[in-house]
Amino acid sequence: MSPNERALMPAYLQSRSTSSSAIATPPASQVRTIGEWEELQGFLITWTNYQSMLKEIVRYAKEETRVYIVCSNATTVINYLAANNIDTVNVTCMQVPYNSVWSRDYGPWSAYTNDVDSLLTIEWIYNRPRPLDDAIPGLIATQLNTPFYETTTAPWNLIHTGGNFMTDGFGTGFSSNLVIDENPSKTEPEIDSIMNRFMGINRYIKMSPLPYDVIHHIDMHLKLLDEETLLFGEYPTGVADGPQIEANMLYVLNNFNSVFGTPYKIVRIPMPPDNGQYPNTNGDYFTYTNSSFINKTIIVPTYNIPQDTTALRIYRDALPGYKVIGINSTASIGALGALHCITKELGTSDPLLISHQPLPDTYDDVNPYFVAALMKHRSGILNGILFYRTDTLLPYQSIPMYQGFNPTDWLADIPAQPVGTTIYYYVQGQSVSGKQQVRPMPAPDGYWKFKVLGTTGLSYNATQIELNPVFPNPSKGITCIPLYSAQKQIVKIVLKDVFGRDVAKILKEKHLLGTAVTLLILKKFLQVFTLLSWLQPLIFRQKLVVR
Repeated sequence: MSPNERALMPAYLQSRSTSSSAIATPPASQVRTIGEWEELQGFLITWTNYQSMLKEIVRYAKEETRVYIVCSNATTVINYLAANNIDTVNVTCMQVPYNSVWSRDYGPWSAYTNDVDSLLTIEWIYNRPRPLDDAIPGLIATQLNTPFYETTTAPWNLIHTGGNFMTDGFGTGFSSNLVIDENPSKTEPEIDSIMNRFMGINRYIKMSPLPYDVIHHIDMHLKLLDEETLLFGEYPTGVADGPQIEANMLYVLNNFNSVFGTPYKIVRIPMPPDNGQYPNTNGDYFTYTNSSFINKTIIVPTYNIPQDTTALRIYRDALPGYKVIGINSTASIGALGALHCITKELGTSDPLLISHQPLPDTYDDVNPYFVAALMKHRSGILNGILFYRTDTLLPYQSIPMYQGFNPTDWLADIPAQPVGTTIYYYVQGQSVSGKQQVRPMPAPDGYWKFKVLGTTGLSYNATQIELNPVFPNPSKGITCIPLYSAQKQIVKIVLKDVFGRDVAKILKEKHLLGTAVTLLILKKFLQVFTLLSWLQPLIFRQKLVVR
């Protein structure tokens, strides 16, 4: 916020009332907020600053879904697009007032009753005193003809911002602690309750803000690629927000599993420098995580630097079959936002939900490979089909899926394959009403894959363990101690002050074997000291030899 906006914010919050078309109490039925990779019926932008970026968003988004452009003059927008060889097929211009370009932060959220039934539009109180922006979700709800819910009236009033929220589509939400800081009259359980009742978030993961990300929006360093895969930005060791990002990542990994009950998968992507400078040395906050799904396309911010090629390759490797489009975002990044910040997805009105945990690599070349997919549609699921192949140049073979004991579970078996085979597969569902859907979204060009591996041997050449440097250092909150053990052994770690006195026993008589363990020092221990530089790693590095 500008200084003027900071002065206006208290009065704005007092004057903020529920829109005439809105419902200020929670939906009567349990709701499910969509994951960004689900099917969209629309994509929202506001036509103001950064038109060089906005036109490219329109160019690619209109090929996937209808683009809604909030603007002050539709003719001006249409002429600008035409001058850049972009027609307005699948484009709707909405001439309505606005304050800013940041549609992610003030835009609407799409949710469904009973997972896949009626589409709802949800809005929070925008965390900026910008009443015209705050009114846009209600206009979108009218445009899409959906019920409109607002968190504006006590006890359900909640201030929030879209760049600081992501969800896996199954009740887990992610934010920084900014959401707590901006609602000082609410306890954390009260915030969680509002998010549960309005958006179906039953597990709300909150992380420490980053020192150099002034706005504390998680989309500047984190992206959910699917229900179990987290894309984290990565700085060089010890640079800028790198230590806190690593601490946040380890906090999530050590305390939460994915909706499938298994650890989250982590994909890392560079946080590149701005002409050699990082945010801690006054460089702009270049980030590649600030991307947006648009059905079978994902748009990724680029900066006309060599690292762009690496970032786009990482996305293509992680999301086979998706059209990965880089859009130069140097125009907006100085204002701490890129593509995700200026776009907002609008869920389909007729969802056919499919969720599947991809099969991991296996050593089994004897038994079939069991595939299970959740499929839901309001009319019911008529059938499911699994498609697989062992060579991308061969056609897919199809296997009818059968219904499990739970009618939303659809199952199939891929025949066993010899060692060295890579299996590529996807699933398709058809509803009783006739709608078809596939996962991954860009199938058959997109697919999941796994390998049938041979036997691998491991050997260890010593009995030591490794204690890596503590991070972040210094710290105001969670501090991580990375500990690695090559063999099963008893380990004790004691926290000492600068005089050598014991402060706390962190780990005692713990049997460790061939795994990475991250230990957390709680905040109450950190009150004893300012720096952790006195903590000396007295244990030697262990080498792991893989044959």
